Amino acid sequence: MKPRDVLLGAMLAGVLVPVAQAQDEDRGPLRFSPAAGVQATAEVQEDGMLAVLLQPAGKRQRLPGAPDADGNSRLSAEDLDFDGHPELVARAAVGMVNEAVAVYRFDAGSGEFRALKAVTHGHDQCGELMGLTADAATRTLTASCRSGPMWYTDQYRFAGGQLYLYRGENVLMLGDTLNQALRWEETENQGPLAVWRTYDPAGKVLESAIGDGLGAPASGAPLRGLDATVLPARLFLFDRPGASSTKRYLVQGDQVEMLDEQDGWVKLRYRTPKQGAIDGWINVND
Repeated sequence: MKPRDVLLGAMLAGVLVPVAQAQDEDRGPLRFSPAAGVQATAEVQEDGMLAVLLQPAGKRQRLPGAPDADGNSRLSAEDLDFDGHPELVARAAVGMVNEAVAVYRFDAGSGEFRALKAVTHGHDQCGELMGLTADAATRTLTASCRSGPMWYTDQYRFAGGQLYLYRGENVLMLGDTLNQALRWEETENQGPLAVWRTYDPAGKVLESAIGDGLGAPASGAPLRGLDATVLPARLFLFDRPGASSTKRYLVQGDQVEMLDEQDGWVKLRYRTPKQGAIDGWINVND
């Protein structure tokens, strides 16, 4: 007996169906329950569209899916909004390494599937929910994509049912100028430096830290920047990017934490025994 036949039998018998299922190897229909009392059957059509039948209402939908160059995609039922009910997910290879993903949530009000879209405020790198994985422990979705030689990561969370960009990165493009001001420990597998930022649902930056652009920080932990050592005899520390004067400076050998970057200005945190943490910006354009 095929897995889909076992699944159908479990449905008819009233047995609880798992919230994560995959399409059969022969690419037959995917059958699952997206909500209590609702059964969905989804199948990829020759034109790459998804044909969906919802029972007992008998409603039919045609959804774009995520077809590859040949119009094929893999279907699965995965609980990606962590509500105990699975979403309809279509995946397909794009190019050599990327994976396109389309996610459809069942809307009880309309009795239909609707595409899952994220609010990013323009801070995302992948543009879509590519290569999507879920971390149920932190209720976080992670998208990953490659552009040129660089891999990028976008992390998402839900707030009030709306998916939003929770954490993203921006690769530093400072050339060798930063190396003349600071020295930090580099590992063999470390990629280029990137600023990682955590956002609230409105797109406000909650925290930032400079770290490995290829190693996404743990989604449930606060950001922590790389530690670095000051190289020049004096390194002036400004209150804000673009400031023209300051009385503060760091000296050679001071230990700092790298936090952020803006137009060639890098934010540092210097900890002192008496004053505690002191934040400031250095100008690496000079």
